[in-house]
Amino acid sequence: MMGVVPGAVHARGERLAGPLFAAIGIVALAVCTIWAATGGHVGSVTLVVAGLSAAWLLLLVPLFPRREQHPWLAVGFFAGLLAGAAALTTLDTTYTAFASVGYPIAFVLFAARWSIFAVTATAVVPLLAKGIWGTDTPTPAWVFVASVVGPMLYAAWFVGAENDKRRRANAALAEANARLETALEENAGLHAQLLTQAREAGVHDERQRMAREIHDTLAQGLTGIVTQLQAADRASSAESRQRHLAQVHTLAKDSLTEARRAVQALRPEPLTDSRLPDALAELVRRVTDTSCVAVTAETSGEPVPLLPELEVTLYRVAQEALANAEKHARASRIAVSLTYAGDVVLLDVRDDGTGFDPAAPARGDGTGFGLQAMRQRVRRVAGTFTLESAPGEGTAVNVQLPAIPADR
Repeated sequence: MMGVVPGAVHARGERLAGPLFAAIGIVALAVCTIWAATGGHVGSVTLVVAGLSAAWLLLLVPLFPRREQHPWLAVGFFAGLLAGAAALTTLDTTYTAFASVGYPIAFVLFAARWSIFAVTATAVVPLLAKGIWGTDTPTPAWVFVASVVGPMLYAAWFVGAENDKRRRANAALAEANARLETALEENAGLHAQLLTQAREAGVHDERQRMAREIHDTLAQGLTGIVTQLQAADRASSAESRQRHLAQVHTLAKDSLTEARRAVQALRPEPLTDSRLPDALAELVRRVTDTSCVAVTAETSGEPVPLLPELEVTLYRVAQEALANAEKHARASRIAVSLTYAGDVVLLDVRDDGTGFDPAAPARGDGTGFGLQAMRQRVRRVAGTFTLESAPGEGTAVNVQLPAIPADR
């Protein structure tokens, strides 16, 4: 069984209601005129007024769909209808039945609060007109019955229809509430699922972060300690051996401090009390002291404090790039450049080492993990990571991040 769209039913009812009530009024007018004619009470004036009233009722057809947009036209129409009914009632009491047509028209033409006034006017105006200007002819019994019973029956039907409409509306509301509760339950399930996924993603990100922190701190520190111990074993003099052992002591202490801070998920130690350019300069100095590589640092532009996550990313990338150049590239010169360029900040680390093929499979010396860690760090803060290298031509690491101030 095909369903019917409520909007279409309402529109069809709007189109039919006007002609229907106009037809009821014209039929009632015709019946009263015929009855009055059988009694010989219909004169030319009565016929003219009846004809004008019938023509007036036809105005209900175009008016009815527009009654809410033009309420004053509805009031004017109803006033004209009452005037015709009052005039006909004064000419012949038979038209009292026709005046009763105003009751149903009042209910459908006006809103509930205003229909009461229209109904009262329908009951009072014809009676007043009949009492003041009407004749003493007796009112037929059927006219009395039609004038009283008809409006009562219509009022009962109207009330019943409104109750049915309200009942259907309540049923529809209850059904809508049930659907809403079902949707809320489904949404609650989806919300819980999203929370679980977000929690799992957070755990995964945290594991990746901790892996990068361990690689950037403990792994590099231990590598430096091993390098210095090997250099101490190969030292030709006690003074050189003592210098390498001092570097081991320094690296071990720094690695321990960094490990503790990594566990606490805090900023790197050099960034705690220093600005990023100063921290990079200190990093370059340490690398220079612990290796035979000439490392330089340069800062251009107006340095501004950045969001901690951005500064940590730049520092860790520089640290990893220097460690790779020192351990694997066998470089003799490394240049670190930090540039503040308005909305972006740039970091370049270049070396003149052996270089490598970036498209080649990752080697087993940790370089591949270091490059992956740098990419992940930069991607995490919406930055751009670029690596340029070729065998025998050195390596260049470039990072571009949005320069978001720390106080934003």
